[in-house]
Parts: sequence; structure tokens; C-alpha cells
Amino acid sequence: MERLEKAERVVPKMQATIAFVSGYVRQQVAQLDLTQPASFAMHAKLIPAYYLDRVAQTRSVSDGEALRELAERLRTPLFEPGGALSQMSPEVQDQLQQRAKTLAEVFQRSSSNVEGRNGYLSLRNHQLRGLDLPRKRECLTAIHNFFLTRADGTTAAERFFGQKPRSMSASILESVELPPAPLSPPRLP
Repeated sequence: MERLEKAERVVPKMQATIAFVSGYVRQQVAQLDLTQPASFAMHAKLIPAYYLDRVAQTRSVSDGEALRELAERLRTPLFEPGGALSQMSPEVQDQLQQRAKTLAEVFQRSSSNVEGRNGYLSLRNHQLRGLDLPRKRECLTAIHNFFLTRADGTTAAERFFGQKPRSMSASILESVELPPAPLSPPRLP
């Protein structure tokens, strides 16, 4: 239920993100001043093909094979005789392919709201893969949220809550009972 509730909260933001990125991609393709068939080919075939290539890179070779094949099936007919992009010079075709790769990356980055933190955790914990260390992960997340600062001096927690959080050290000292001082000084041997 918690995951469903979380997904429900994220849907409106994802819709807004996709609408924004789609508008940005439309604007960038419009600036290329392409004919209608070439513009459609960029939107419907070339950019999605490069997006599929990006997704395939995140999978194992065998799991990504189907995605790479689909990307190739989308891309190849565009440049064959009679294809929407076949009448263009090889230089222009290369430029369009590079532009499509860039726009596919824009969409990929925008669709991963937390990729920065998740990617960082994945990289840092790669050597521990298979070991369950939730306490260590929680500690690293707390350090990330409360101690690491950006160039403007704000922490992730401060940006999230809109105010400076209470000192973590003060909170810990308030919640931990300190042992009393010894009644007599330690004896020397």
C-alpha cells in the first residue's frame, strides 16, 4: 500500500515532467527546420531508437539484445532508399543522429528524478552487492541529507524542508542517556 501511495503522489509530477520534456524536444526538433516527414521520423523513430539503446545499456547483454534489435529496426529504414532521412547528405544524417542521441539523453535524465542519489548508492555499494547492510545505508543517507552541502551552503534536508534542520548532534545527545561518572578514579596498576 505504501508503494502504491508513493506512486500515486509521483504521477502528477511525472506527467508534468514528461509534458515539459516533450515540449522541449518539439522545440529543439522544430529549430532543425526539417520537412514534415523528417520531423515525424525524428519524433517517432530516431529519438525513441536512441532511447531504447540507452535503456539496453543498463541491462545485461542478453536482456538488452531485444531492445537493441528493436532500436535498429526503428532506425535502419529511415536511412535506406525511400526512407524519410535518406535524401539528406551523410553529414546532415550524422548531425541528426547526434541530435537524436542528445534529445534521448534529455528524456532519460528527466525521467529519473532520484537517479543521482540512487546511482551514487549503487556505485558506493557495488562491492557489497548481496550483503544486507541497511543500517550502514541509512547512516550514509543521513550524512548525505544533513551534512553534505552544495556550493550555496544548503543541505538536501534544508532544501527539502525549506528551513535549516535541527542539529543532528544535539538531537542525538538529547535522546541518548550518558552513563554517570565513576564514583572513584581508576586505579593504576
